Amino acid sequence: MIGIKGSGMSALACILHDSGYEVEGSDTTDTLFTEESLRARNISMVPFHVGNIQPHHTVIAGNAFKDDHEEVQQAKKVAKRFYRYHEFLGDWLGKFTSIAISGAHGKTSTTGMMSTVFSDVYPTSFLIGDGTGKGVENASHFVFEACEYRRHFHAYQPDYAVVTNIDFDHPDYFHSLEDVQQAFIDFAQGVKKALIVCGDNREAKKLSDTKHIPTHTYGLHQDNDVQARNIQVTNGHTTFELWKNEKLVQPIMIPLVGVHHIQNSLAVLTIAMLENLPLEIVQASFMAYKGVKRRFQVLQHGDVVVVDDYAHHPTEIKATIETARLAYPTKKVVAVFQPHTFTRTKQFLREFGESLSLADQAYLCPIFGSAREQSGELSIQDLQSIIPNAKLVEDVGIDGLREESNAVLLFMGAGDIQKYERSFLATACHS
Repeated sequence: MIGIKGSGMSALACILHDSGYEVEGSDTTDTLFTEESLRARNISMVPFHVGNIQPHHTVIAGNAFKDDHEEVQQAKKVAKRFYRYHEFLGDWLGKFTSIAISGAHGKTSTTGMMSTVFSDVYPTSFLIGDGTGKGVENASHFVFEACEYRRHFHAYQPDYAVVTNIDFDHPDYFHSLEDVQQAFIDFAQGVKKALIVCGDNREAKKLSDTKHIPTHTYGLHQDNDVQARNIQVTNGHTTFELWKNEKLVQPIMIPLVGVHHIQNSLAVLTIAMLENLPLEIVQASFMAYKGVKRRFQVLQHGDVVVVDDYAHHPTEIKATIETARLAYPTKKVVAVFQPHTFTRTKQFLREFGESLSLADQAYLCPIFGSAREQSGELSIQDLQSIIPNAKLVEDVGIDGLREESNAVLLFMGAGDIQKYERSFLATACHS
C-alpha cells in the first residue's frame, strides 16, 4: 500500500489485515496519528523506495501520490495488480450490503456512529476517515466513508448512500458549488437501494429528486421524512423525539451535544429502520458510541479542557465552536487553528475569519501544505489581519497558550496541528 499512513489508506490496510490478507506499506517517515492502529496489528511500514514493489504484489496507491511517484511507476510496470484507493474500494464493497457516507462535512462522525450501530446487529466491516478500519470475516455489511474529492466516489455503487450536506470545498479541484452539486448528482445515480439526504441542507435536499431509487430526507425541519422534535440538552446528553412520516416513533437519547450530532443520528436511524434493525438495540448502541478520532476528541479535562478536532473548513470550525459553547457554557472558548492548504485558505479567507471570530480568542499556526500543494500566494498573517485580537502561535509560543485559564482549547486542523497539541499537553504535564 503506497501511502499507508493516509487516513483512508490506513483504515483499508486494517480491514484487509483483519480479513486475512498479508499487508505491508510505505510512506514518509513522519509520525502520523494513523500509525497506532497499524502498529497494533504489526503491519509493516517502510520508507518509500522503488525496491519495495515486487512482481507478486497487489498494489494499492493512495490518491495523494501522483503517477510520477517512483513506487507508482514501478507498480504499474511490475506488480501483479495495481489499483488506486478508490478503484480498489469500488470493487471491494460489492461483497457486502454497503452503506456509503458522503457529504462535505460530517462524514467521519456519521460513519463512526453508523458502524457502531450495525456492528451490534450484523457482522460489519467498516472504514472511517479518522484512520479507523476493521474487517470481519464473513461480514454481511460494509459501512464506509465516500469522499467527493476529484469525484473519486463515482467509483462506488453502494446499496445505500447518506449525503450529510453539500458545500463548496476542495477549491483546488472543484470550480464552484454547482460543480460540487453535479458531482453528488452523478454519485447518486450509482446508488442501488435508497438515498438518504439531510433535508436541512438546501443543496443536499435537491438530491431528493433522484428518480431511480427511493429517497428519504432527515433533519430538524418539519418537512423532512425523518425528524427530531422536542430537543433537550442535559449534562452532555441530548434527548429528542423521533418522528417518521408525521408519526411519533419513540424517544431517543445520544451522549453528544450539537445540531450536527442530532442530524447524524437521524441518518443512522433512517437506514436502521430501512434495514429493520431493532430500535432498542440502536438506542443502546448510541449510548455506547464514544465518537471518532479527531472529532471533538477531549484529551484533557479540568480548568483547561483540550479538544482535538479535524475541522479545516469554515463550516466545520463554526460547528466545533458552537459545540464547545454547548458542552462547556461557563468556559472561555479558545481556537488554535492551522489552515490546511494554501488554495483552501485563499478561497475561504473571509469565511475563515468569520468562523474563527466566533471564538473568544484565536491563535493561528502557519499554513500547512500537502502532498499536492507545498506553497501559495498568502501567509498566515493574511488571516490574522481579519480576526480581532488573533495571535500567532509562532509569536506567543506554547507558553502563551498556557496562560489561558478556565478555557476550552480547540486544536483544529487537518495538517500537523497535533504537534502543537502534543507540546501543549507535555508542558501541562510538567507544570
